[in-house]
Amino acid sequence: MITVNNVYKSFDGRIVLDNINAKFEPGKTNLIIGRSGSGKTVLLKSLVGLHQVDSGTIMYNDLCFNLASLNEKRLMRQQLGMIFQGGALLDTLTVEENVRFPLDFFTDMSMSEKEDRVQFCLDRVKLENANNLYPSELSGGMVKRTAIARAIVMNPKYLFCDEPNSGLDPVTSVVIDNLIREITQEYNITTIVNTHDMNSVMEIGDTVTFIYEGKKWWEGSREDILDSNNKELDEFVFASAMARRVKNRIK
Repeated sequence: MITVNNVYKSFDGRIVLDNINAKFEPGKTNLIIGRSGSGKTVLLKSLVGLHQVDSGTIMYNDLCFNLASLNEKRLMRQQLGMIFQGGALLDTLTVEENVRFPLDFFTDMSMSEKEDRVQFCLDRVKLENANNLYPSELSGGMVKRTAIARAIVMNPKYLFCDEPNSGLDPVTSVVIDNLIREITQEYNITTIVNTHDMNSVMEIGDTVTFIYEGKKWWEGSREDILDSNNKELDEFVFASAMARRVKNRIK
């Protein structure tokens, strides 16, 4: 479990995260939503240590991650998996090499052990016969599945997904959503998804945290959203749904 207590973050005197309190539970897809500039991306980056918060605590079970030593953070990061918005694959490496990269960097496993683990992860995300392909040869969905395989290759306890459906068509988006949910439940991972895609929210949002102007404005489950009686959340849901509809028509 990840627990956020009274977290503040500012840039150049402007408060971006204002007294955020939240809990993200294992075995569930915990979604963070909010419009651009709301602070949700800063929150996600703060959770993984890419931003240092001004005050408050970010607890990974009993470890205060933001106040931990460099060695404690290094060890904890080996338990974190990250899926970046654009996939962030290394262009000069094949699919197999991209997925193996964390094992090369963090472990002393033999090559045969690493190859077995990589193949297991590729099979798990249903990415067949793609081991020797380069990122430029992959479809958008294949890039995201490769990124997921790389994120889980270290058998993480925590999985962070930054706009995992960005740039994908609706059908592929559903495939990626279902894959993230299946992996979360299967391995009891604490998964946090930063998204503005309401289809994802309504499909896999076990818990939903709505960030508005740097504050936690609402939280609940996907079933609670349509009856939230929260003006700002209702406006966000409506605007997101309309934007998705227009985007699909253009495609």
